[in-house]
Amino acid sequence: MFKIVNKQKLNSTVTMMDIHAPLVAKKAEAGQFIILRVDADGERIPLTVAGFDRNAGTVKIIFQIVGATTMRLNEKHEGEFIEDFVGPLGCATHTEGIKKVCIVGGGVGCAIALPVAQKFHSIGCEVHSIIGFRNKELVILKDEFSACSDKLTVMTDDGSYGAKGLVTEPLKEALDAGENYDEVIAIGPLVMMKFVVATAKPFDVPTTVSMNPIMIDGTGMCGGCRLTVGGKTKFACVDGPDFNGFEVDFDEAAARANAYADFERREREECCNLFKKELK
Repeated sequence: MFKIVNKQKLNSTVTMMDIHAPLVAKKAEAGQFIILRVDADGERIPLTVAGFDRNAGTVKIIFQIVGATTMRLNEKHEGEFIEDFVGPLGCATHTEGIKKVCIVGGGVGCAIALPVAQKFHSIGCEVHSIIGFRNKELVILKDEFSACSDKLTVMTDDGSYGAKGLVTEPLKEALDAGENYDEVIAIGPLVMMKFVVATAKPFDVPTTVSMNPIMIDGTGMCGGCRLTVGGKTKFACVDGPDFNGFEVDFDEAAARANAYADFERREREECCNLFKKELK
């Protein structure tokens, strides 16, 4: 059992927790993930390591409340426990040899992008961060990004906070202006990452994307997280989650991501109804 030592609501749909898991905290690195179960009868879900404190033995997770399991997780309070917390899994983000990087995060993907930006900052890399959200109410981690970025741009679709527009717009402006990035790293919705790649490709700037497909065991055995990268089958859990964005088949990844949309919707509705009954 793993204790929830801190819980914080970041916005109406996103929650942050610190989980006491000393063995995971000891080995975790930016870009890796964990798999957890809320209770003994629950499903396994992957969540990216959003931070860690090796001294305190805690691992930070940030999740969006989108399905039955994340709803159940969000019902947990500080001092309570979750059943399983396994990791760190996957490969850490590559940082060697990179002196100037542009981190592009979208929505809750910023929770994944933040520890990557912090890692680059800690090794002396020049970090430019671009983070985007639908509106002001959904903005998260702005101060944390500001602390680890030499330059930070915040975008909202409706212009209610920061600048109005998509994250690709300031990225293209920077590239047009001659910013010489060693790498662009995009983390967020598939469609966002696809267009970040399309924006960077004409400038021949290496672009890495963090993939989060359907995943079950996290060890490469089930094949649920398979992707086509460079014409070859890769598994996000053991080969990734970071991949060369120029080689990822985004259309296939999107089709697979939507395969269980109806099932997930039904599960969420059933879970909502269950909670309503429990509250009566």
